[in-house]
Parts: sequence; C-alpha cells; structure tokens
Amino acid sequence: MNNAPIGVFDSGLGGLTVWKELRRGLPAESIVYFGDGKNCPYGPKPVAEVIGYAEQAVRLLLDQGAKLIVVACNAATAAAIDYLRTTYDLPFVGMEPAVKPAALSTRSGVIGILATRNTLKGHLFRDNVARYGDRVRILEAVGEGFVEIVEADLEQTPKAEETVRRVVEPMLNAGADRIVLGCTHYPFLAPVIRRVIGDRQVELVDPAPAVERRVAHLLTEFGLQAEVDHQPQYSFFTAAGPEYRTKLEAKSRFALTMI
Repeated sequence: MNNAPIGVFDSGLGGLTVWKELRRGLPAESIVYFGDGKNCPYGPKPVAEVIGYAEQAVRLLLDQGAKLIVVACNAATAAAIDYLRTTYDLPFVGMEPAVKPAALSTRSGVIGILATRNTLKGHLFRDNVARYGDRVRILEAVGEGFVEIVEADLEQTPKAEETVRRVVEPMLNAGADRIVLGCTHYPFLAPVIRRVIGDRQVELVDPAPAVERRVAHLLTEFGLQAEVDHQPQYSFFTAAGPEYRTKLEAKSRFALTMI
C-alpha cells in the first residue's frame, strides 16, 4: 500500500478530463495535477521544446511525492513519453488516440481522428494507423482552435460551434461513424461536437477511461494502491500564476459534472 499521490500533467486544462476519470475510478487515490498554462498549447511546438516542458512538469510532480505519473496530454506523450520512461524510475502512463477501439467498432468503415499536429506526426499514432489502417479508412484532422477555445472558457459560444463544425463536418460528410478525441482538451467540446453531429449515428471515442484502467492495473502490479479507507487529497499547480490555478480548480469541478 502507498498513499502517495498520482501525478498528472498537461499543457493546461485538458488533462482534467483524465483527472476526472482517475478521481471517479480510483476514489481512494490522492492526485496532484500540474496544468502548465504558461506554455499552452503544446501541439504546434517543436518536439525538443515539449520535452523540456514535460521534464519540468515531472520534476514538480516528483517534488510532490508522485508515485506514478500520467502524461495527460497527447502532444506531450507523442514527444516525450519514451524519454521520460528511460530517464525516471517510476511508472508512466501516456495518451494515445483511440484508433483501435474506433477501428474495431465502426460500422461504416470510416473513422475520424481529431488531434494536434504533433500527435498526428508521432510514432505512437503512426504505429496505430499502420496496425489498423488496412481495415478502415482513417480521416485525420487537426482541431485548429479547439484548445484555445477551451482555455478561454468559450465552449458554449457561437465561435466554438463554428470552429468545431469547420473541422468535424467534412468527416461526417465522408461517412465517419466514430470520431476519436485525440487531445485531452477536446472532451470539453463534446457537447458542441454532438450538436454538429445532430441525429447522425456517430459515436465519440474518448481514451480517458482506458487511461484510468491502465493506471489501476499498474498500481496493482507495483503494489502502489492507496489504502482503501485513505482520505484522498487533490492539489493543483501551474506555471501561469495564481489566477490560472483558480481556473484549474474551477474547471476540475466542472469536469466532474461532465458525462
């Protein structure tokens, strides 16, 4: 048994969609969350730069006693997960666009992947495409402006719907019946995406529940589970100052209300 916290980090607010799943699925576990904020978004940035941001986040989480770290950012996973696993002696769980479940469940044979540029260029995604791309048509699109909308709390605005429609509508018109949310910010836009989908039989695929299951497995494998009656604590850190920390805390409460 180990009551130390799980560490979670992201470029900003998006990783709270993973934090939510961890809190729901692992109610005895404390979680310390780092949302960079200052350098968000990571998606368009050079790989070496993202690795540097990831290392800063990991060091902060280790200073807080993290026993396992979730890289709750697809762009940071694509850029840095291999480096982190070879550099630090603790378990890491990263994000991958959920190509496999989408490919195995599609009825139309067409799936859409919404992600950042770095994620779509990363070897984790390319490997998945190579593995499952022969059985389905995979449509890739960068969610241009999606992260910025979430960071600015503009999800319920006409701008959000216009931005989402511009990216998602071509996937729908091409016959996609599964759309993978390949960035942890994107689930905050799920209600908007569903409005764009309308009455079409299309499912959104969010990898966050699979991440929670992987974390639970590793906690068991390494004997790191918190005691059953442990009273968890949740703390938030950022590189962007006290106002952003307040924003993280508010967004975490909102995340818990999301279906």
